[in-house]
Amino acid sequence: MITRLRSPLRALADDERGDVPGWVLVTLMTAGLVVVIWAVAGPALTSLFEQAIQRVSGL
Repeated sequence: MITRLRSPLRALADDERGDVPGWVLVTLMTAGLVVVIWAVAGPALTSLFEQAIQRVSGL
């Protein structure tokens, strides 16, 4: 019975091995999007943060 269960699990594990480059591509694309969004929104977020600190500290 155990050998009958191992065979489908082993086949499933073998199928997943070929998808590693896809996950690498997704990771790299996500990192690229974060960099682009940070470059565009960074100055606005910095300004927003500084305004909030000034309002709280009363300067």
